[in-house]
Amino acid sequence: MYRKIGRLKRRPEFLRVAGTRRKWVTPGLILQAAKSVNNGSSSDNGDGAATTNASPDLKVGFTVTRKVGNAVIRNRVRRRLRHVAQDILPASARGGHDYVLIGRKTTLTRSDAALREDLMLAIGRLGLARDDRSAGA
Repeated sequence: MYRKIGRLKRRPEFLRVAGTRRKWVTPGLILQAAKSVNNGSSSDNGDGAATTNASPDLKVGFTVTRKVGNAVIRNRVRRRLRHVAQDILPASARGGHDYVLIGRKTTLTRSDAALREDLMLAIGRLGLARDDRSAGA
């Protein structure tokens, strides 16, 4: 079952995730993670259904520095990271967290399978792998 994924878009959101200093570096990407904060006024009546409809289960942001290359290359790297994140995070990552994927120079030339393995490894090493896949059912 796929969960709702939100996006981190503002600099303070990225800085908050980076400020936790919780990250894992792989050859293809860097994954940073932090517990989510509820920024909305959603009514939580104990059911949880209203909260999940109002706010996404997890949020993800993407960033690539100028060291990686010019704008065209950075956008390609960002697109590759988005594609991998859409496939892996909803099914494998624990909800209630914000994730930031940082592109590296090798992200562009790394195979799709290797990028997926990198992301799965980083999720597991940070202890954010979704243990109980039937919890949402």
